[in-house]
Amino acid sequence: MSRLNLEQLRTFLAIVRLGGVRRAADTLNVTQPAVTSRLKNLEDTLGAELFERSTTGVRLTKRGELLVRYAERFEELAALVEKDVMDPEAVEGTLRIGVSETIAQCWLPELIAELHKAYPALVVEVNVDISVNLRAGLMGREIDLAVLLGPISDYSVNNVELPGFDLAWYRAVNAPEPEEGPAGYLRGPVVTYARNTRPYRELKAALFERYGAGVSIFPSSSLSACFRLVEVGLGVAALPRALGRQFVESGRLCEFDPGWLPAPLRFSASWLGEPQSHVAETAAKIARDVAERFAAERPSGDKNS
Repeated sequence: MSRLNLEQLRTFLAIVRLGGVRRAADTLNVTQPAVTSRLKNLEDTLGAELFERSTTGVRLTKRGELLVRYAERFEELAALVEKDVMDPEAVEGTLRIGVSETIAQCWLPELIAELHKAYPALVVEVNVDISVNLRAGLMGREIDLAVLLGPISDYSVNNVELPGFDLAWYRAVNAPEPEEGPAGYLRGPVVTYARNTRPYRELKAALFERYGAGVSIFPSSSLSACFRLVEVGLGVAALPRALGRQFVESGRLCEFDPGWLPAPLRFSASWLGEPQSHVAETAAKIARDVAERFAAERPSGDKNS
């Protein structure tokens, strides 16, 4: 008879939280047979079936429901040991981070470097995506930390708010000024974030309110492509000044003022509160420190800095 161990309990909780063996295996980064074997060993050790299996999935038995409460206590104690006792250099495993492209192009490398310094043995996996997908990935336990347009309003999620990104309007250097002044640029194509994002939705609403539904909007999932499209004269765009600065300094783009700006982009570092993850929480705080240093080095009100 095998002995009860923490890995079995973690696997059991993953099956409970994710609703099945396959998703638990994906999240734990092991094979489905390995998950099934751990569950069988746990049931053999306890002498009880923990799930009722059917063609539609699994459901907890009465003993399974009872075990959830005890397994969560073990999980909480293990997290405290990792936080208070374990040497950070001994922390192993994988931290899966999802970040928006704005972050990836600004201070993500510094974040990864700081994480490696804090946890030398930790493997950090990075996925760059739009915020709506990152939120789904976090809620589905496919990533451990999401740095996205936030915060996420859900009781199960912890959020650390990060410094925002001011936006600026950009046009091609050789774009002729409209007769009605800078605001006339916005009657032509406006390049912006991907369609299913908050910046796209907010910019579309603001443009329609000011200029009517005839405004032409070109959404793109790539910020690099947005800047390039403006540079070649396709249209104008409201994009993060932290990224646009290099284009202005190199003489590839110009800022202009049509009399208004979309709201700054607000980001958060978000992670699930259950199971408790000291590493994810620490990573979120490191992200805040890195973001604050980045913002301090680049005053948001200085168009030419």
